[in-house]
Amino acid sequence: MAVVAETFHPDVNGVSNSVSRVLEHLARRGHDAVVIAPETRSGHGLGRDTHRGFPVIRMPSFRPPMYRSVQISRPGAELGEVLAAFRPDVVHLASPALLGYAGAKAARDIGVPAVAVFQTDLAGYVARYHMRAARPLVWRLLRKLHGLTALTLVPSSAAAWLLGSNGIAPVARWGRGVDLDAFHPRHRSTTLRRMLADDDSLLVGYVGRLAAEKRVHLLAPLTDLPGIRVVIVGDGPARPALERRLPGAAFLGFRHGIELSQTIASLDVFVHPGADETFCQAVQEALAAGVPVVTSARGGPLDLIRHGENGWLWTDDDPGQLRAQVATLAADPELRASMARNARTSVIGRTWACLGDELLDHYRSVLRPAGQMTPVPVPRRPGAANPSPAA
Repeated sequence: MAVVAETFHPDVNGVSNSVSRVLEHLARRGHDAVVIAPETRSGHGLGRDTHRGFPVIRMPSFRPPMYRSVQISRPGAELGEVLAAFRPDVVHLASPALLGYAGAKAARDIGVPAVAVFQTDLAGYVARYHMRAARPLVWRLLRKLHGLTALTLVPSSAAAWLLGSNGIAPVARWGRGVDLDAFHPRHRSTTLRRMLADDDSLLVGYVGRLAAEKRVHLLAPLTDLPGIRVVIVGDGPARPALERRLPGAAFLGFRHGIELSQTIASLDVFVHPGADETFCQAVQEALAAGVPVVTSARGGPLDLIRHGENGWLWTDDDPGQLRAQVATLAADPELRASMARNARTSVIGRTWACLGDELLDHYRSVLRPAGQMTPVPVPRRPGAANPSPAA
């Protein structure tokens, strides 16, 4: 497999973490792989390193003015030369955009099927960055890109509907795994809780990038709830503005490893206000840690949250409703305990090993003759099951 990743380590985000897990599984199953990714921030031009024992070939890249923390590759002839020399059975396009489009074209040129993994709602993002008029153009470009592939994998029913309704097919579901050891209730830390709130306050937290599309500013009404301490984990371009807007919140910055495990497990309620999530791995990790979740009733979380069982779906983007839902949970310890028990149970079968084997099956499906591929119908639009504002 040749994995063409639009973003990759050392950048920390959902795409790079997912690619790392894929490579780990390929190594475990005895497959061979090469990774093609943008250069690191300190890199200069074409370079090489390794990850999980596989070579990583870096392409020259730049940082866009509106999002300086992200590297965007400028693909050239080198990409096609790498694929031609490696001669993969399948080309895996991770959240394809500019580099992924070049990878799809190069794969077609050498007669190798490409599988695209849709993970970032680019059309939704341009709207969040005040470029709504560009959405039709983004969808035209995405149709052109995905039209070069044999199959597009989507992480959720909402993403399947989104692509199908915009003319992209065939699609198939492939979710995301979760590390059930790293994210576990046993990591709850009394010491950390005392550091964050020296009284009996409940910890209500968000974990993720601090950027416009995550809508973290909508947590502001939670900061003055009695008996609540808001905790923000992560970093990004919106952090300075958010620190001004949420002065009572604890901003912990980027955390990983055991620090991240302890922080998530130590929360009493996890809140994610993003509306453009194709899956939302942070929600799944909170569930694995036994933490009830309140999240937007859009996108990927619709497949993860069973309203009233392991969390609540927030339906109308009203910060006042979000405040009411969190306040109700804070006042009802029995309800929180019941949701916490259901939270981990709801994701217990979603290991990365299971998801890795599913991915290999998708690879094998595109290696069959075209007539043997099973068509995938476009699903109906997903929706929430009548969640009420605070119940």
